[in-house]
Amino acid sequence: MSREEAGAGGANRRGAPADRDPGLQPERTRLAWRRTTLAGTVAAVLAVRAALHGGASPAAVVACAVCCALWVTFLLVAQRRILTLASTARPAPLPARQATAAVLCAVALAVCAAVLVV
Repeated sequence: MSREEAGAGGANRRGAPADRDPGLQPERTRLAWRRTTLAGTVAAVLAVRAALHGGASPAAVVACAVCCALWVTFLLVAQRRILTLASTARPAPLPARQATAAVLCAVALAVCAAVLVV
């Protein structure tokens, strides 16, 4: 199909949808998920370090446990998405349930880490 045949919205003049060429987008997205899990790991480790530095109070231990649980949950969601992106050339969109879980885990982990540091 030539450029002239391609119309607005990715359809050609005959009305058939044009084939989507994802290029390197799935790989970039996969690498972004890996960077995000690495950042979450650093935040969780620093939160645990801050909580246990200078003696461990019961509240700090609970906050550490919550941080670790949130980190593991985010890691599972991210690993599932990474495997999906790596397994096919045209991965399905991220389901709303997984996206919500990832966002909630990331925000809650940031809040827990901030509480432990302050």
